[in-house]
Amino acid sequence: MAWVVAKRAAAASSSSAMKSVSAAAAIWMRSYAKVALGTDIVSAAPNVSLQKARTWDEGVSSKFSTTPLNHIFKDKKVVIFGLPGAYTGVCSNKHVPGYKENIDKFKAKGIDSVICVAVNDPYTMNAWAEKLQANNAIEFYGDFDGSFHKSLDLVTDLSSALLGTRSKRWSAYVVDGKVKAFNVEEAPSDVKVSGADTILGQI
Repeated sequence: MAWVVAKRAAAASSSSAMKSVSAAAAIWMRSYAKVALGTDIVSAAPNVSLQKARTWDEGVSSKFSTTPLNHIFKDKKVVIFGLPGAYTGVCSNKHVPGYKENIDKFKAKGIDSVICVAVNDPYTMNAWAEKLQANNAIEFYGDFDGSFHKSLDLVTDLSSALLGTRSKRWSAYVVDGKVKAFNVEEAPSDVKVSGADTILGQI
């Protein structure tokens, strides 16, 4: 009899443990939601803000203000693309130039903003945008702590290139916060599906 009671207690304990694991897994999945068509990008990254590219002095004068996602996407048609980092090879030589060269085509399709975002501070993003002479065509934002990309499950480990945790290379067409088209590269060195030509064809 004692053996039966002990067996039932062990089964109950195991069931309780499994429920705890399942609950923890559910919480983890809610915290890191993958982007899909129809995703509300603001809701998927709650309480997250980006940092508009600026000089250090502009940061000080603005009291290091940030820009809520709602202000970026609400009632707007936005093309946004993410990349591993400022000043890196493919990002500088291929990804950003493609969007810069096609900015008039985006505007002709009614796009309000073309945005570049990376896991960098806004001061680095500002200097890089100026170097590429792209800051008048594209809006650059920093995701200094990676919280935006982590919320959307769009981070990758690039420690092998001494970059640490960075953004995957991706692009999206977003209307009033809802994702209408989404592309993510298999490798961070690729610009096969996240470039300007692809997203132009999806608008």
